[in-house]
Amino acid sequence: MKNILLFSFALILGGIVNAQPSHPNSPHDTLRTKNLTVTYGRPYKKGREVWGKLVPYGKVYRVGADEATQITFAKDANFGGKSVKAGTYTLCAIPNESSWTIILNSQLGQWGAFSYDKYKDKDVLHVDVPVTKLSKPLEQLTIAAPGKDLTIAWDNAEVAIPVTF
Repeated sequence: MKNILLFSFALILGGIVNAQPSHPNSPHDTLRTKNLTVTYGRPYKKGREVWGKLVPYGKVYRVGADEATQITFAKDANFGGKSVKAGTYTLCAIPNESSWTIILNSQLGQWGAFSYDKYKDKDVLHVDVPVTKLSKPLEQLTIAAPGKDLTIAWDNAEVAIPVTF
C-alpha cells in the first residue's frame, strides 16, 4: 500500500511539474491581417547596440527571438516584387547597414537561424530592401503591416517590404 501511495504521489507531482508553463526569454506576438499572419519572438534592445553587434551584419538572422519567425500568406501574393504561393514560410533576413536581404524559406520548425545553412536550398525567394534610419531607437522588435508594406523595425533601423494580394 505504501508503494502505491508513493507511486501515485510521484505521478501527481510529475503532472504538476509538467503542467507549468514555459516562459521564453522574449515575448511572442502574432500579426494578423486579412491575408497575412506573422508569428515571431519580440526581443528587447535592453541598452545593447543591435545592428552590427548583437545581430551581426552579413549573417542570416531569424528576424526575432527563439524559434524562427513564420509568415503565412492566405493566398498567392507579390512580396517585394516577387511572386510567392499561398502557404507558410520561415522568414529570415541578412541585415546590412544600408539594405537587408529578406528570405522566405520553406523549411518550417527551425530554431533561430542556426541550421539555416542546412536548409538554404529550400529558399523560395530573396528580396533586397533599403534600410530607413529611425529618428529614435525602438526598444522592442516590431513587425507591422501599415498600408501595403510589411515592416520590420528595431533599435535604429526599419525595412519595408511591399506586399500585395
